[in-house]
Amino acid sequence: MKNSADCDVIIIGAGPYGLSAYAHLRASGVNAKIFGEPMEFWDKKMPTGMLLRSPREASTISDPDSRFTLEAYEAATGTKPEKRVPRETFVNYGKWFETQLGSGVDRRNVAKLSPDGSGFEVALADGTKFKSKRVVIAAGVGPFKKSPAWLSDLPADRVSHCYEGRDLLSLGKRVAVIGAGQSALECAALLCEAGVDVEVIARIPELRWIGMHKRLHQLGPISKMLYSKHDVGPIGISRLVAYPKAMYHVPLAVKDPIRKRAVRSAGAPWLIPRLNEVKITTGHSVTSAKKLNGEVQLILDDGSERRVDHVLMGTGYDVDVSKYGFLSPELVKAIRQLDGYPDLTAGFSSSVSGLHFIGAAAARNFGPLLYFVAGTEFSSKELTRYFVRNQPRNGAN
Repeated sequence: MKNSADCDVIIIGAGPYGLSAYAHLRASGVNAKIFGEPMEFWDKKMPTGMLLRSPREASTISDPDSRFTLEAYEAATGTKPEKRVPRETFVNYGKWFETQLGSGVDRRNVAKLSPDGSGFEVALADGTKFKSKRVVIAAGVGPFKKSPAWLSDLPADRVSHCYEGRDLLSLGKRVAVIGAGQSALECAALLCEAGVDVEVIARIPELRWIGMHKRLHQLGPISKMLYSKHDVGPIGISRLVAYPKAMYHVPLAVKDPIRKRAVRSAGAPWLIPRLNEVKITTGHSVTSAKKLNGEVQLILDDGSERRVDHVLMGTGYDVDVSKYGFLSPELVKAIRQLDGYPDLTAGFSSSVSGLHFIGAAAARNFGPLLYFVAGTEFSSKELTRYFVRNQPRNGAN
């Protein structure tokens, strides 16, 4: 080892969930280390010009004293509050949040996580190694991008995913956007506004929009009973998923449909006027794609053809923790999974003692709030309570 330092907890990932967990754990006296470039996925992989779908009140990263809110950042930096938070503002807010924590974040990336006796060994990309009794994985959804089989015949320069961070203006003059969710529709709007000829191709019969029942949101106390402030899910479901601890006790056979309904493909209604000049094709899917005479030829399930310069996938992601490249094969094998999600219990504990997952990877057990920034409050508090209750005593793990 170039350098070694034992600690109680190592956090892998410095996005909203990792930063929040680090803030809460440290405030409770837990000896924690955190690794990763702060807000890297949001900064390097999300489209420039994007606006957060979540409302302002659900866009704050949780800290134990609620001192580092989005509003506190705006006041401290003179940033003008916006009803819909720009991605750039959120990235800068996350980086500001990190600076408020002091010099604790180690920006080096983890190359490998392996079991080591009663704990874990974390090897960094530069060869440095650390040992820890527990590890919290807050590594985000970057590796989980969906890639349909028909993409396999396209060269890498002709296809990309909304979560790759590729400059939208470099994709060409004709772009097909595949998908019907917020990312697909917002990328289509951004491309159109930049003068690109765009077509959205979606399998669903017609596009869906979030929060179209405005009257139900304007009933004062009654609306608060029907919807949570997080704005995740439709009437009724919104209230249920706001309580991840309650969701944990719902049987999977019931919980899975609730989770999928809460986050099904849909766009924010403020995108509707921005898509007026975008061609929308619904009820159809692409069956094949190949490069032909310097173009991309797409064949749809009705036999029709499209010729474009680039295909942009807005098809979201499927959680599969085996795609975290830093997990050693023995760890992947030992983690009990539910269709790619780790099967978690109290304190976000996996089947590997001392290994915990937060963020989207925890959504199968704790519900869809864990897909969103609003879930940082529950996850950090729950994780911290668990660690404090289960601190090792007299050298025991």
